[in-house]
Amino acid sequence: MKKLFFFIALSAMLSAFEMATQVDLVYEIKGEILEDGSGSPLIGVTVMEKGTNNGVMTDIDGKFILKSPDPCPTIVLSYTGYLNQEHSKVCSSKEHRFTLVSDAIVLNEVVVTGYDRKPKRKQDRRRDRRSYQAAGKTMSAMALNSPAPARPYPPQALQTEDYSTITENRFLSPLSEPLSTFSIDVDAASYSNIRRFIQNGALPPKDAVRIEEMVNYFDYEYPAATGEHPFTVISEMGASPWAPEHRLLHIGMKAQQIPSGNLPPSNLVFLIDVSGSMSASNKLPLLKSAFKLLVDQLRPNDKVSIVVYAGAAGVVLPSTKGSNKPKIKEAFDQLQAGGSTAGGAGIKLAYKIARQNFAQQGNNRVILATDGDFNVGASSDAEMVRLIEKERESGVFLTVLGFGMGNYKDNKMQQLANKGNGNHAYIDNLQEAKKVLVNEFGATLYTVAKDVKLQIEFNPTKVQAYRLIGYENRMLNNEDFNDDTKDAGELGAGHTVTAIYEIIPVGVKTDWLAKADELKYQATKKTSSTGSEDWCHVKLRYKQPDGAKSKLLEQSVAPTAELASTSDNFRWSAAVAGLGLSLRDSPFKGDVNYDMIRKLAKSAKGKDVNAYRKEFINLVDKAERLSSKLTADK
Repeated sequence: MKKLFFFIALSAMLSAFEMATQVDLVYEIKGEILEDGSGSPLIGVTVMEKGTNNGVMTDIDGKFILKSPDPCPTIVLSYTGYLNQEHSKVCSSKEHRFTLVSDAIVLNEVVVTGYDRKPKRKQDRRRDRRSYQAAGKTMSAMALNSPAPARPYPPQALQTEDYSTITENRFLSPLSEPLSTFSIDVDAASYSNIRRFIQNGALPPKDAVRIEEMVNYFDYEYPAATGEHPFTVISEMGASPWAPEHRLLHIGMKAQQIPSGNLPPSNLVFLIDVSGSMSASNKLPLLKSAFKLLVDQLRPNDKVSIVVYAGAAGVVLPSTKGSNKPKIKEAFDQLQAGGSTAGGAGIKLAYKIARQNFAQQGNNRVILATDGDFNVGASSDAEMVRLIEKERESGVFLTVLGFGMGNYKDNKMQQLANKGNGNHAYIDNLQEAKKVLVNEFGATLYTVAKDVKLQIEFNPTKVQAYRLIGYENRMLNNEDFNDDTKDAGELGAGHTVTAIYEIIPVGVKTDWLAKADELKYQATKKTSSTGSEDWCHVKLRYKQPDGAKSKLLEQSVAPTAELASTSDNFRWSAAVAGLGLSLRDSPFKGDVNYDMIRKLAKSAKGKDVNAYRKEFINLVDKAERLSSKLTADK
């Protein structure tokens, strides 16, 4: 009898073990997703197991690995601007290849969507139940992500995106205004944002096009920094491609490159927006993947904290050494979206945590990741700017990373980055995340010079009129150049910065200068007290990252060259600026056209190690097709 009971018990144990094994068994569904026709990998495609919240996104190579208890699940593929697909019996026994086809209906609707209606302020969502535990524990009771909808970004949603109005710089006479003064801008958010529009089948709204950010998205082959200053400054002048009788003045600088191993230790606070507006696949899910790329770059002497905000703000990860990457990534895995958006409370808490863990002689920085949609507490532009201006005095710098579309608040993020001694990038896919957080790790996170200002004096015997292309929200008063209390832009390790002026030489007939009456009390003759042949004189001021007193660099600019003999740097920047003028339908665009832009870019493509310039040329082709369609539809 005892033997019988023994065999029954053993049989039950084996049966239970077999069932447990079956429950715990996980299959890996592997595949890649390409664009139909071109065969290019699609980055950031949502791959969901049908009827569940189990999903992943394709990586930089268009590949994915979906883990499922089902060896042959049904999967749903969704991507903005493409037709959704459903595939049954996608088994783990082999690797799969799928191609997505453009959704002509969605693209046509997006193309004709207007941006004239005033955006409506989003109603505050009912606050989800949540509890914040003590530092080091996770935030709980957040709403679960829902599967990606069939059309996650309906065209009408684009009308709630906010951009600050841009009034383009006009031509000025050096007789009345010989000085031009502005702050540098290393941000590149505008380029990746307009790329998102064009790749999704829409021309961007004009005010989303900031030409200086388009130009500064790309690296340039400027000479390395030598001597006492942490960067070099170069200048070059040549004929304008869209107005051959005009000249373009190209000013470039490159900060010293510092190997990541030699960068000082970093004290980073990741400030993550987990509100309900972040639930879309190209927001919080993409954000998690992007930050994990950054975590992989951390060194043992770096420290990371994670602060989140929705209806309130809380700490989900106390300061943790960079060597403990699994713990940091685990904290990201637990983040889910839900609730309203208390951005002000999150910013205050993030700076508090940064100050508590301040690294002397190190890099102290808050990295804010959001769609910019603040609606609880301090939320107006003025309130947020005052908050950031106060917090920057702590010596903590700010990086703002924008995610998503539909309710994207570009204007708020621009102001926060500008006022917070920081930079602003827009992350639309994992490839862009890799560029910003891996390839440009030092430039994004480590500042080598702050409050960098440029001032150019034009010689009226050579220059009839001049115009700074872009930088409209970075203009300074002339007296601000020598005022060390005035805030200006920051320059990161390895960053390149480029500025372009369009110049009308003396003797060229022009209608760009408004005619004013002769002055009664001062002379307006074209004179030069030095008799110099220089066209202009360039001055630059900057401070050390922890300094209060600025240093001065200056150089003069020699006569011009023909466009064909200019450098790749010159012609490439002119091509990118030309696309910006075209997308803005600028009154200053002259004879610019897509064929001109394409030929100029191809002539200056250079090494193009990361294929960013190749992507730009493809973008020109897509923008031309969209522009032609709009013209044909009118």
